[in-house]
Amino acid sequence: MLKTLARLFLASIFIIGGANTFINPDGRASKVAAAGIPKPRQATILNGALMVVAGSMLALDIAPKLSAALLAGLLIPTTFVGHPFWKEQNPRDRANQQVHFLKNLVMLGGLLTVLAEKDC
Repeated sequence: MLKTLARLFLASIFIIGGANTFINPDGRASKVAAAGIPKPRQATILNGALMVVAGSMLALDIAPKLSAALLAGLLIPTTFVGHPFWKEQNPRDRANQQVHFLKNLVMLGGLLTVLAEKDC
């Protein structure tokens, strides 16, 4: 029961964040473009859609290791492109981006925990 609840909580941020990205990609697409990724709007929409699908799979306990691996693969570039705190000059902006960067590392830790489970 606790494992199911923990997965649901972890999945929720991917489902909600992915849906927001899918529906409103333009703000994030500008960061993707600045990182030199081709077709930034399409890449952003695809990233959001995949996060919703994989997050939903994790929440519903459908292929949890596969969904966790996919989410981890999406989260790593999302973190570096979306929250490059080391590039921020303004101390407040730098601190804000650093918090989001670290939050994403915590989420990655949760996904790695799912991948490390023996009973999946």
